[in-house]
Amino acid sequence: MGLTPDRIAEWFTYYVVLLFSVSVHESAHAWTALQMGDDTASSQGRISLNPLVHIDPIGTVVIPLFQIFGGGIPLLGWAKPTPVGAHNFRKLARGHVLVAGAGPFSNLLLAFLFTFGLAVPRLLGFEIDREGPIFAMLLTGLQMNVSLAVFNLLPLPPLDGSWIASWGLPRSLGNAYDRIVEPFGPWLLLILVMTGVLRVLLYPVFFVIRILLGLIL
Repeated sequence: MGLTPDRIAEWFTYYVVLLFSVSVHESAHAWTALQMGDDTASSQGRISLNPLVHIDPIGTVVIPLFQIFGGGIPLLGWAKPTPVGAHNFRKLARGHVLVAGAGPFSNLLLAFLFTFGLAVPRLLGFEIDREGPIFAMLLTGLQMNVSLAVFNLLPLPPLDGSWIASWGLPRSLGNAYDRIVEPFGPWLLLILVMTGVLRVLLYPVFFVIRILLGLIL
């Protein structure tokens, strides 16, 4: 696969969409924490779409570049974790669950908006150029944000799903869950990403997306 100007421009566009998506994700965490009574992230300027305040060297740079130069597009990545002072939450368990769930929910909302962007031309009676850059950007935005939502909902530390699982359970079960998954969660996550198993697990999601797009386009 040659590094043609068109290919570089395509990668750059995809990477910008990724930066935007993870920035929305982290901002959603910070904004929800503020609603729950904690201003830790807000005071650090993390309610922002500026990717510079959210960039993580590994998740926002190394992993996306690994995907790009591995022959794909950066559908997965993560940003610097949003700092949370859970002791400030008015309701501890509810705060944990809502703050953790806000990130994946924001990605599902973005996926809906990208889908709407794909459907608008058809709704207005126009044909969209399926070979054009706008279609590619919207389709990638849809796939990327669904991937980010599903990825972050995996119940493995340090992903959002582990916080939802831990604090969504009765506290005694949540503590037992933490003791079991915390030592091994990051290693399991690394194995899923590096071996390609995660992409296999996401395949049914992309299959459903293709079916839905076939119905609306």
